[in-house]
Amino acid sequence: MTNRVLLNNVDHADLRVIARHGPEFGDSVNQVLVLPTEFEAVQREYPIFFRRDANGELQAVALLGLDRDENLFLSGGGWNARYVPAVQQRGPFSIAMQSSGEPMLHIDLDHPRVSATEGEALFLPAGGNSPYLQHVARLMGLIYDGLEVSRPFFKALEDADLIEAVDVQATLGDGREYALPGLFTIGQNRLAALGGEDLERLHRTGALRAAHMVAASLGNMPDLIDAKRRRLAAA
Repeated sequence: MTNRVLLNNVDHADLRVIARHGPEFGDSVNQVLVLPTEFEAVQREYPIFFRRDANGELQAVALLGLDRDENLFLSGGGWNARYVPAVQQRGPFSIAMQSSGEPMLHIDLDHPRVSATEGEALFLPAGGNSPYLQHVARLMGLIYDGLEVSRPFFKALEDADLIEAVDVQATLGDGREYALPGLFTIGQNRLAALGGEDLERLHRTGALRAAHMVAASLGNMPDLIDAKRRRLAAA
C-alpha cells in the first residue's frame, strides 16, 4: 500500500527524506531497472542486461548480485559505487500526470525513507526547494525521459536484430556455480557488422551509442564475481 500525494511546500514544509542506502529501504535487490538516459553512468559500474517484463516488453537492468535479494554494492557503509541507478535513488518520489497533462512530483508518505526528524530537508525555511529536492527533480526528469525513450530504443534494437539471449554463468573458487536465466544482451558480432540504413538509423536516434555502452558494460562482470568471492570469504 502507498499513500502517494502531490508534494507541496505547505503541507510538507517540515518533511525530510533519508537519503542513505540499506536493506531497510528496499536496496537488497540483485537487479534494478535502468534507463537509456543513464546508460553512460551505469555502464561504468554495473553489467547491463535486458529482460522481458510480464507483458513481454524488453527492459534494461543493472546486475547487482548473483543470489536472490543480494546487492554486492551494499554494505554497512552504504552503497559502494560512484553512481546509484536512478530508480533506486528516487525513494518515495514519483511522477504523475495532472489533468492538464503536466507531470508533477508526488511523494509516498508511508515510504520508509520519509521522516519528520531525520534526513534531507525538502524545502527551505522560506518555502523554496532545497538543494536535495532540486536533485530529486533532476533525477525524476531523467527517469521520465528515460521511460519515454525506452520503447523506441528497444524497437530500434529489435528491428536491427541486435538482441540475443545470453547464458550468464559464474563459477566460484569453491565450486559454487550460478546461472541467471532469462537475460538478453547486445549481439556484439551483429553490432560490429551493422551497415547501411540500420547503422545510420541507430546512429541518428542515439541508439547506436547506447548499444555500445551496454556491450561495454559486460566488462564489469569479472568485478561483480570478484565481489561475490570476497563476500563469501568474509562470511
